[in-house]
Amino acid sequence: VQLVESGGGEVQPGGSLRLSCKASRGIWGAYSVAWFRQAPGKEREGVAAFATDGGKTYADPVKGRFTISQEQVENTLYLQMNSLKPEDTGMYYCAAAFGYKYPVQRLSPHEYDSWGQGTQVTVSS
Repeated sequence: VQLVESGGGEVQPGGSLRLSCKASRGIWGAYSVAWFRQAPGKEREGVAAFATDGGKTYADPVKGRFTISQEQVENTLYLQMNSLKPEDTGMYYCAAAFGYKYPVQRLSPHEYDSWGQGTQVTVSS
């Protein structure tokens, strides 16, 4: 499955952005999907994920600020990011993997084998 992200940009601290990830075909219910980010010099980290049963998992730094959602008709995954902080800066990627992921697996990049090209998010005053 091919994935294409969009929606990144530069925003001031406290601002909001909505990222989109368009899948090449319908994957909901069969694939686990997730958002990851990577800052320069740092490892890629999981941000938010959907399991095949609709279960959502969020990384602690983004809980209460980020929301993952999906529009199945449009084959699109979203990440709504509010109250952005400078430490949210990085390249954001969406990823997909066939099958169910347990909560402990959902935010590990090693569990996913389909990746988008990424979209840059910069939070700066």
